[in-house]
Amino acid sequence: MSLLTRTRTRTRTGPAPEAATPEARQVPAVWLALLATPVAASANGPVLILPDMAQSLGVRTATATWLVTVFAWAMAVGTPLMAGLLRRKGLGATLKLSAALIVAGTAVLAVAPSLPLAMAGRAAQAAGGAGLITAAMSLAGSVRRMGVITAGFGTLGAVGPLLGSAIADVASWRVSLAVGAVTLIAVPAVMRRADLSAPKHSTPFDGRGAALLVLTATALVLIPRHPLPAVAASLAAAALLALHIRSRPTGFVPVSLLRTRVFVLSALLACAFATSYFTLLFTVPQLLSERTGLSASAIGTGQLVALLAGSALAMALAAASARMTRPRVLAILLTVGVLAPFTAAFAPWAPLLLLAATLAVLTASGGQATLAVYATAAAPAAQRPTAIGLFSLCYQLGGAFGPAIAAVITLGG
Repeated sequence: MSLLTRTRTRTRTGPAPEAATPEARQVPAVWLALLATPVAASANGPVLILPDMAQSLGVRTATATWLVTVFAWAMAVGTPLMAGLLRRKGLGATLKLSAALIVAGTAVLAVAPSLPLAMAGRAAQAAGGAGLITAAMSLAGSVRRMGVITAGFGTLGAVGPLLGSAIADVASWRVSLAVGAVTLIAVPAVMRRADLSAPKHSTPFDGRGAALLVLTATALVLIPRHPLPAVAASLAAAALLALHIRSRPTGFVPVSLLRTRVFVLSALLACAFATSYFTLLFTVPQLLSERTGLSASAIGTGQLVALLAGSALAMALAAASARMTRPRVLAILLTVGVLAPFTAAFAPWAPLLLLAATLAVLTASGGQATLAVYATAAAPAAQRPTAIGLFSLCYQLGGAFGPAIAAVITLGG
């Protein structure tokens, strides 16, 4: 056999780069994107309609940002819980529960007369969305397919503020916050194509570890609003969680993941990038209004274009990352990630402020796509659903920190 023949044989029989898992071959990326990304439009829908929401519920605008914070909190704590469900009960149970939560939360939000009940509806929507995102990410299988999901996140997140404002003008803010239910269209298609069976072998559920993780995440989310008590509660909860992890190293938070440097670094960077993005998402419109005097419609349109551009760049980065070394990818993300908040802090002109929004979504979406694959690839195969859940928890914590920080900076919250 000649060298050319041997080379052709290896090419035909070698695994395709995109076929990382059987599920990745069965479920087209477009269905995974539709399963996961409408949640981003729902999450960002309140950006331009917070005053209307506050007036309807009889609260101050800064108080109404709790609807944003509770959504991000439920996404944060719901993600590892749904990942645990996925690991123990399989994809079918995760998809069904997630869909039920979205339906219930949307129904509650449609009739909620007060802020606490509206917050409960938003929390249910977010928890269901967290389950669908976890399912989609577990089926992605490659950086490129993950890039489709995260770029879709960025795109619908970009459309979210203007879409929410337009729907609120035509109907009401309650309909604006129901757009995430579009994701339910993808659930039957994914269930037909994916393996829904539960794992044959699963470890007992670590209820104490899950409760301590939720408590720690909750305390962390409250730090921007109530710094001193929340920091104290975070340290206490984290200490109890650390003691529990030592006594049960294979529990809800496996100690082997915490000892994996690639996983830890990826998760921490994802949290930092998400915090910057969600902070700028809410502060850039306010800064544009104060520094440039643009109308609300011009601000909404400008931010939409900026975020769409950032999402397109994020998809390009995810696709190109397969041909780049990991240090180079990290260098790009860190450089752009630092430029975004500095540009927003000092830019006096609208184009530069919108550039800050573009850089922020590029870093967050591109970082989520690449870092998620780095983080999960570093984990043992049996722990990859857990790795996805904990990685996404860190990203969603940034989604909770950002709006709260924005409220403190721009709304006197």
